[in-house]
Amino acid sequence: MTELPIETSPSPWRRVTAAYAKLLEILLAACVGILVIPVTLQIVSRYTPFIPSYIWTEEMARFLFVWTIMIGAMVGVREAQHFEVDIWPDLSRRSEAAVRILARLGILALALVFVWAGIEFTRFAWNRTSELADLPLWLIHVAWPVAGVTWIVFAGEQIVDEARVLLGNKP
Repeated sequence: MTELPIETSPSPWRRVTAAYAKLLEILLAACVGILVIPVTLQIVSRYTPFIPSYIWTEEMARFLFVWTIMIGAMVGVREAQHFEVDIWPDLSRRSEAAVRILARLGILALALVFVWAGIEFTRFAWNRTSELADLPLWLIHVAWPVAGVTWIVFAGEQIVDEARVLLGNKP
């Protein structure tokens, strides 16, 4: 008679990070969807006399584009696809876990740079506004430290999972 695997429910921390990842996916879709509006207005206003040339659309498109890239990078780290390169396909599961831990440590190092430099970047922009639309610039600059903290959380989860495999525990 075979034993059935015992299902363990995810920890409260894992549920929080899963909900955060779902929120990021929704925000990513919203950013892409909203990005279509100012870009379309720019294109139509350039080639037709029917719509006046809107100045704010260029800055809004730039803000949304930066956030789209940063949120996409956050989701990519969560799904372990953004920085994934398979150069040793025939490794054992434990060796693969060790290689993945090294890769995640590289992500953590980059994330720390994003947090540290991103905070300085945001401080620099805190009391400034954009030239054309008068939008607060910290709204765009804060994307860097937010991405860094998010990468630390998601890569940290993955390191814990891979360490369990490396130590012989079930993932």
